[in-house]
Amino acid sequence: MRKKVGTVSEDERNEVQLLFERHNGLTELAKILTPENKELYEKLVADLGETTVKLQNWWNRMSQEYNWERDDNGHWEINFESCDILLVAPD
Repeated sequence: MRKKVGTVSEDERNEVQLLFERHNGLTELAKILTPENKELYEKLVADLGETTVKLQNWWNRMSQEYNWERDDNGHWEINFESCDILLVAPD
């Protein structure tokens, strides 16, 4: 099931889009970076952790502000073009 449960502003969309793109980039970098370069690897792990927390905090803040419908087995996604928030859950 994919169901529209809300919409965010363009500014809110832009905020999460930056975090989402950063998270994806760091995740891809983590796939190719090895722990041999200890300093860079530790910086990557710290940055990825910080970005993950910021991303989760955005979802928590927006879901409280807009009171989106929830599903214990689902998650929310954002359509970056329309700013729509979708609840994605098993049928």
